[in-house]
Amino acid sequence: QEQLVESGGGLVQAGGTLRLSCAASGRTFDYYAMGWFRQAPGKEREFVAAITWAGGSTYYAASVKGRFTISRDNTKNTVYLQMNSLKPEDTALYYCAVNREKLRIPTMSSRDFRSWGQGTQVTVSS
Repeated sequence: QEQLVESGGGLVQAGGTLRLSCAASGRTFDYYAMGWFRQAPGKEREFVAAITWAGGSTYYAASVKGRFTISRDNTKNTVYLQMNSLKPEDTALYYCAVNREKLRIPTMSSRDFRSWGQGTQVTVSS
């Protein structure tokens, strides 16, 4: 059974940095796009970033573009989210997920992803 485990969240001051990791197990995800989403209290889950299966293309929400970088290491079955210049509005529970279909260009819709992890909390203080 495939499983995703996020880590790396924490409490940081505005302007700080964090690096999230998403370790996948149970199967190889070499041929699947991966994505990061987040959900703040009282808000819907929203797209943050996605990366194609070989890492050749990346996609970002407008709110994080230029500050966040998604990457992956298929030898470790791990996806990363480097977050720089953090803002209080980045505070949320961050999730990673796998694209439902192999070799499919990722969209920004959470419905196109599966196998959500438990999430890792990111809190940015002002």
